[in-house]
Amino acid sequence: MAKNRKPLVIVTRKLPDQIELRMRELFDTRLNPEDKPMTQAQLAEAAVQRGITVTNTPGVLTEDTADMTMALILAVPRRLVEGSHVLTTDKDWTGWSPTWMLGHRIWGKRLGIIGMGRIGQAVARRARAFGLQIHYHNRRKVAPKIEEEVDATYWESLDQMLARMDIVSVNCPHTPATYHLLSARRLKMLRPEAYIVNTSRGEVIDENALARLIESGEIAGAGLDVFEHEPAVNPKLVKLARAGKVVLLPHTGSATIEGRVDMGEKVIINIKTFMDGHRPPDRVLPSML
Repeated sequence: MAKNRKPLVIVTRKLPDQIELRMRELFDTRLNPEDKPMTQAQLAEAAVQRGITVTNTPGVLTEDTADMTMALILAVPRRLVEGSHVLTTDKDWTGWSPTWMLGHRIWGKRLGIIGMGRIGQAVARRARAFGLQIHYHNRRKVAPKIEEEVDATYWESLDQMLARMDIVSVNCPHTPATYHLLSARRLKMLRPEAYIVNTSRGEVIDENALARLIESGEIAGAGLDVFEHEPAVNPKLVKLARAGKVVLLPHTGSATIEGRVDMGEKVIINIKTFMDGHRPPDRVLPSML
């Protein structure tokens, strides 16, 4: 590369205007104005074959995703979407009644967090403030200081934890080991009054089994921001959402302006660090792709 030549940067998805403008100032940038995605497999194969250094943007979306998780933890038991539909559809609201639209209190309930990484810990801090009892399953126990902060109880056995929780929040990554981690067998361990919230990856849950158990009343409901075959959404889940049993969101857990700008800034730092001859701070190794 010529000494004064700007490095070529290919932006694979649409980013906020201010980030794209900054990238065009710093680099020879090729944008993706149509925002047409490449598959993860396509990106990984191209990078490995060409010896391209891959980086990610950890940490910048932790608080946004935890906010959305907490929103679903509130929305499902308290029937918030159902209540909103009464006022925005053709249904007639006849006024307040002491026995109408009754949901469930979350204060004092047991929350089981699957995956106690950055996001899981952020969810725990929020949930603790709402009076939930914090339980978690992770590959290993977190530091005692973190457990003490949120008064968390560790469960080595996921099966045993699931059988005792009122709400389960999925916050682990999707890997071969976590594919259908919540299988039909494990989902059947949940109590009929229990709810599931997933803002991680849809592949972690067996969606067909989840829909079947909610429809039969063996699980109380779910709040889902991610789906196994997205952008396709399981028709069974859509049907349950229309019946008020499930709250569905279109993968918006990290969708804040602040979060996307932070992502872009982190990408720029990674690129500039690499071009300056140093190892980027957020490098992804080939074995992780």
